[in-house]
Amino acid sequence: MERILIIEDELPMRTALEDVLGAEGYRVLTAPDGERGLERAVAEKPDLILLDIMMPRLDGYAVCKELRRLSNPALILMLTAKGQIEDRVVGLDAGADDYLVKPFSTDELLARVRALLRRAQRLASVPTTLRFGEVEIDLRRHQARRGSRPLHLTAKEFAMLRLMAETPGEPVSRERFLDVVWGYNAFPTTRTVDNHLASLRSKLEHDPEAPRWLKTVHGVGYKLDLLAHK
Repeated sequence: MERILIIEDELPMRTALEDVLGAEGYRVLTAPDGERGLERAVAEKPDLILLDIMMPRLDGYAVCKELRRLSNPALILMLTAKGQIEDRVVGLDAGADDYLVKPFSTDELLARVRALLRRAQRLASVPTTLRFGEVEIDLRRHQARRGSRPLHLTAKEFAMLRLMAETPGEPVSRERFLDVVWGYNAFPTTRTVDNHLASLRSKLEHDPEAPRWLKTVHGVGYKLDLLAHK
């Protein structure tokens, strides 16, 4: 069964989460603050981390950024009382996979956990490296190069590429991008997706106006055309 690490400084919340997840059959690890949570995440490599944001010594944003800097592949579900869109953006930009605002129901928590773990199973078959002509992208390490030169992609752009790579050749809807990359419709308009996709094309495509790899599926969204790599 999957292992879940809870990093939460409030003992009642930590205990409640441990009980709920344990009752579902998950193997549960805990840490009472960010520093010890980071150490445990690195040492024990859990499948999923429930990460509180407001903690002493090292907050959840810092823990998340450091785990991603270390290329730790654990899924991260941030738990916080902060519900503003700006707070969600900061967390997702730091590398979190999803965001849950307190107070939340047990049913919603478990549904999010199951969804993230299902996604992890799909990701296991996703290539870790993508090539677009002379561009090479390492999805695991969040690194990109054009020839010998580093290429800057944002965390959102890496996440969009990873989502399309999960189902190569199949379209991903704008709504799906918003749910997975930005977190449950954090933005009110699908133009957000269009703008980020246009940015990706400007960085990866030889001719962004006639894209070879990142293609539009009219009325639906966008797809990654792996056949164009051959």
